Amino acid sequence: MEELNQVILDNQKLIYAITNYFKNYSHKDDLYQVGVLGLINAYYNYNPGLNVKFSTYAYPYILGEMKKLVREDKGIKISRDISKRNFKIEKAKILLTQKLMREPSIKELSDFLEIPEVYVVEAIKSTNIMQSLDEPVNDLSLHEVISKRETDINTLIALKEEIERLKGSDKEIIETRYMQDLTQTEAAEALGMSQVQVSRQEKKILVKLRNNLRTYN
Repeated sequence: MEELNQVILDNQKLIYAITNYFKNYSHKDDLYQVGVLGLINAYYNYNPGLNVKFSTYAYPYILGEMKKLVREDKGIKISRDISKRNFKIEKAKILLTQKLMREPSIKELSDFLEIPEVYVVEAIKSTNIMQSLDEPVNDLSLHEVISKRETDINTLIALKEEIERLKGSDKEIIETRYMQDLTQTEAAEALGMSQVQVSRQEKKILVKLRNNLRTYN
């Protein structure tokens, strides 16, 4: 037990760093607590013979527990007013998409509905707090691979290493889309790109990650 307590202390910074991926989730203490649970699970499953650092091994366990918490706690008790507003925003999004022939930006939705942009962002976050991904990586979506904790740990470790090797906008796109759970439109605004650019570059990155992961098999 003393050794485990020391491991938790030694990895506190790692756990807190991972909580930063969930910038729009306000219950940071809860994220930290489940992160500790993930670390403990990693501790009991860690095999030094894997020849990887414990922190690298523990990373997907910690992130997986946090994603599970956020996924299950989607702010289910959203007020009726917010629900109505979200419905209006979703309807406006469909109408503007048809009119503009592309997904509207947050500002365009805000101007169309004459409401503050923060309400639009809030609505999008409440309905898309965990964005699932379509592009497969080793027959799994990237989201599923990152979230998967108890099986195929070698793939998880390999994926983390490949993501860490990404540079510049490639890394920023993956972090905003898959760590911060932003939509392509939101990621585009955050990175100063167009939604089309993000979409095209994201597909290329996922193919690259998928192909690189094959070399580990």
